[in-house]
Amino acid sequence: MPSGDPYAWTRIEPIWKAIAAKVDPKTSLPIESYEPGKPVTEGEPCTTYIGPVGAGHYVKMVHNGIEYADMQLICEAYHIMRNGLDMSPKEIAQTYREWNKGELNSYLIEISAEVLDQVDPETGAALVDVIMDKAGQKGTGLWTAVSALQVGSPAQTITQAVFARSLSAFKEERVIASQKLSGPDPSMTQIESKETVIKQLHDALYCSKICAYAQGFQLMNIAAKEHGWKLDFAEIAKIWRAGCIIRAVFLQSITKAYENDEHLENLLLDPFFIEQIKKYQSNWRKAIASATIAGIPCPAMSSSLSYYDSYRCDVLPANLLQGQRDFFGAHTFSRVDKPESKKYHIEWNSPDRPQVIIKR
Repeated sequence: MPSGDPYAWTRIEPIWKAIAAKVDPKTSLPIESYEPGKPVTEGEPCTTYIGPVGAGHYVKMVHNGIEYADMQLICEAYHIMRNGLDMSPKEIAQTYREWNKGELNSYLIEISAEVLDQVDPETGAALVDVIMDKAGQKGTGLWTAVSALQVGSPAQTITQAVFARSLSAFKEERVIASQKLSGPDPSMTQIESKETVIKQLHDALYCSKICAYAQGFQLMNIAAKEHGWKLDFAEIAKIWRAGCIIRAVFLQSITKAYENDEHLENLLLDPFFIEQIKKYQSNWRKAIASATIAGIPCPAMSSSLSYYDSYRCDVLPANLLQGQRDFFGAHTFSRVDKPESKKYHIEWNSPDRPQVIIKR
């Protein structure tokens, strides 16, 4: 994801494209080298000039933020299958391999199956069961969350993924809390068939993933406007199809979305993704509801659904919030029946509470 002096890009472009991961243009799948260490020469190279100084670093940062969300979503599906369905790591690994044949095909699903299948060489138990459940982080997910807050871009799935890692670090406290804090009454938990729940989780993971990517691209779009960058989102999605941690087959659909409309404000407004969410959202909601009733945390999936429902809501309770702000701090509000630029304030302490126009 190089950026900087356009002339410098012309000098390194042949080298970059030669060593970059390649994608088969017909299948949009990565082309693997048969010789270790030897670059693939056929296919579309997964590199492109991003923009002025800083643009490439920013795009790479958001890539990593989406990666945080993607990983957390996969982990939540695993957690629900393990705790809600009592599935073994090997069973879940096989489920992920089945999922990897369809819409969820991705590098992260692929390696998750490998991790879950691995046996601990010391104990003979599933390796995942002897790995300490305290997640580390290098900071790029945090930077993405901070940037989203700074520019006012709603990226709650990415942010929840960062928080999930932070919460995992409180291992000792969680052990104590697990012994003192009660969960739901087991008699209140209605368990559906394993096949049904697995299908619901598949659809929930897919829809949540779409929202996570939508948030990432929305953030890049807002940041690009702020910095004066002209980012080519179709090309960015293209170069993420191979050689990247979030390599996924549905990135091709993101590329098509931006090729069809380069001014697309949000992926959720693309006709393809509108239909995908419409098709799968019922199971998405059921999976999250079942996990919540069972007391199994799914913060990233839940925040993805909240993002979707908030984005499609034409009236949010921010109207009450603005009333609250005006009451305690005279922060003013706009009216739906007047130009938004006009600001109003209610004299809350006056008996008849008159409305005044605030001139700025």
